[in-house]
Amino acid sequence: MLKSDPNTYDVIVVGAGHAGCEAALAAARLQRRVALVTLSAAHIAHLPCNPSIGGIGKGQLVREIDALGGAMGRVADQTALQIKKLNHSKGPAVQALRAQVDKVYYPRAMRAIITGTPRLDLIIGEAAEITVDNGMVRGVRLVEGRHLSAPAVVITAGTFLRGSLTIGTKTWPGGRMDENAAEPLAANLQTLGLKLGRFQTATPPRVRRDSVDFTAARVEPGSAEPLHFSFVSRSSRPLQLPCHLTYTTPSTHNLIRQNILESPIKSGAVSEHGPRNCPSIDRKVLNFPDKQAHPVFIEPESLDSDELYLQGLTTAMPELLQTAIIRTVPGLAKAIVTRPGYAVSYDYIPPHQLGPDLQTKIVSGLFAAGQMNGTTGYEEAAAQGLLAGLNAARWGAGETPVVLGRDQAYIGVLIDDLVTHGVTEPYRVYTSRAEFRLLLRSDNADLRLTPLAIDLGLADAERRGRFARRQVAIAALGQVLAATKLRPSRGLNARLAESGGGPITQAVSLEELLRRPGVNLSDLAKWTSVLDIYEDDVRVTATVDVKYAGYVKREVARVARYQRQEGRPIPADLDYQQLRGISFEARERLTLVRPLSLGQAARVSGVSPADISILMVHLERIDAKHGA
Repeated sequence: MLKSDPNTYDVIVVGAGHAGCEAALAAARLQRRVALVTLSAAHIAHLPCNPSIGGIGKGQLVREIDALGGAMGRVADQTALQIKKLNHSKGPAVQALRAQVDKVYYPRAMRAIITGTPRLDLIIGEAAEITVDNGMVRGVRLVEGRHLSAPAVVITAGTFLRGSLTIGTKTWPGGRMDENAAEPLAANLQTLGLKLGRFQTATPPRVRRDSVDFTAARVEPGSAEPLHFSFVSRSSRPLQLPCHLTYTTPSTHNLIRQNILESPIKSGAVSEHGPRNCPSIDRKVLNFPDKQAHPVFIEPESLDSDELYLQGLTTAMPELLQTAIIRTVPGLAKAIVTRPGYAVSYDYIPPHQLGPDLQTKIVSGLFAAGQMNGTTGYEEAAAQGLLAGLNAARWGAGETPVVLGRDQAYIGVLIDDLVTHGVTEPYRVYTSRAEFRLLLRSDNADLRLTPLAIDLGLADAERRGRFARRQVAIAALGQVLAATKLRPSRGLNARLAESGGGPITQAVSLEELLRRPGVNLSDLAKWTSVLDIYEDDVRVTATVDVKYAGYVKREVARVARYQRQEGRPIPADLDYQQLRGISFEARERLTLVRPLSLGQAARVSGVSPADISILMVHLERIDAKHGA
C-alpha cells in the first residue's frame, strides 16, 4: 500500500459514535492506517440520550473494553459528574459501576483521543456506497463522489439508516434531532443482499435547572469511595454532583390515559419494537395500570449546561402535552422544558447475517457493529466496535479472527447472543444472560482480558506495566492473607460478634477470618497494618478470591465441560437440509445461523437436545470417514 495515497487505507470505519470510535482506535493500535468517516466532527461519541456510562451488565462491558485497551472507560473517568457502585450490598458477580458523565466534555475528550492517534484520519463526509467486487469489499464511496479504498470496512451507522423522528403526529427524516438520516447507505446495504429490519428508540424531555424544586425530590449521591472504570487511568473528577429521585403520581397517569390517543405508540405513528428495559412513560402507564408511581431520576447533563435529564419520563407525545405531564411530578410543577422528548425509528441488520467476528456472511471484509446490529446502549455499541475494528484489521492482514467465548467475557456473551439467537427487540446486556457470571466479574476484567490485549498488540506500555504490577500485588496479598494471623482480643471478638460470628480463642489467619460472612478487609485492616500498602482494587479482587473460592472452583469445572462442546467444530459447508432425523425448524434455523461449533448449535433457538444428539452422531460419522 502506498502510504502517500490519501484515499487508500487498511480499514475504513463509517460512523463515529461509540462503536465507530472504538473500532477505529482498535485498528489504529494494531498499526493499521484507518479512515473514520463521520457526518460531523462535533458529534463524535455523542451522548444523545442519557449521558451515563455503565450500569448492571453494562459496567462489566466498559471494564472489559478498557481491559482490551479501549477508550470508553478512560473517557468516562475523565468526564464523570458522578460515579457509584450499583448492587453494593449484593454479590460481586452483579456489582457494577455507573457514571453520570459530562455530555459536553465526554465527546471532546474522545475527539482529542481520535485526532491524536497516529495513522487515524478523520474524514467529514457521508458514506453512500460500500464498493464490492466479486463478493469482496473494495472500499467506500462518499456522497460527494470521493472513493476511499480498503480491504476491510466497518459500518457503525447507529440509528441513522433511514432514520425518522417522531413527536406527536409529526414524523420527519433524521438519525437524531437536527441530524440527517443515512438514506443512500441503507439502500446500498440492501442492494448488497443484506436484509434490514426496523426498530425504535426514544429519549425523554430535558428541563431547565432553575425551574426544578429539588427540595421535593430525594438526593441520590455518588459513592464515597474512589471509583474508576479504567484499570490504568486514575484521573476521575473529584466532584460528585448529586442526582435526584422523584416519582410520577396518579395525576400523571390520569393525564396520560386521558390523552393516550395522542401517543405515537397508540396512534400508529410509531409501530416498531423499542427497548423493553426503557419503555416510554405512556407505555408504562398502559402496561402497568395498577402501578401508582414510576421513578423519575433528575440528572445533570454537563457543567456547561443548565439542562437536566429526566430518566423515566421518556415520551414522544405532543410538546405541550409533555410539559403538562412533567408538571404533575413532584419537584417539576414549574419545570420549563428546554427540549422535547422524541422517538427515533431506524433500520438495523438482523444479526444472524453476521459471523461471531461481526463480519457479514454475504460480503467478505464488511463488518457491522453497534446499534445497527439490533442492540441498545452506548456500552453494547462500543464493545462490538472494538471487536469489529480488531477483526477488520486482522482480516486485511490475513490473520485469524478473534472471537471471545461466553466463558471469557460479557462481550462474548453479547456477540454470541446476537449472532446465535438473533433479536426481536433492541438487545441489552444483563448479568442474567451470562452462565459464568461469577467468573466474569467487573473487578477481574483485566485479569481475564489484558493478557489477550498484550498478545494482540492492543495494550500500550503503560497498561502492560500497570497490569504486571497489579498481578504481583494480588498474588502478594493472597500470601499475606494466608500467612498473617491475628490473636484473640476483646475488640476483635466484639467486631466478629457484630458480623454474626463467634469469637476466636487462638491465633487465626486473615484468610480464615475473611471467609466468614460479614467480615471484609476493611475490618481486618483495623487490627493489622500489613494491608495498608494495597490499593482498593487489589483488595477487592483478593477478597473475592478468598470468599468465593469454592463457588469459583465449581464454575471453572462447568467451564471445562462447556469448552469441550465449544471445541467440537462443525464444517462450514455442512448441508443441514440433507441431515435426516432433525426437525424441520432445526434445519431452517441451523441453515440460517451456520453455527461454528456444537456448543453454538445447541444455543440456537428452535434446536432441541434431540436435534443436537443427531447432529453429534453425524459429526462422528464425518470424523470416522476422514479418519479423525
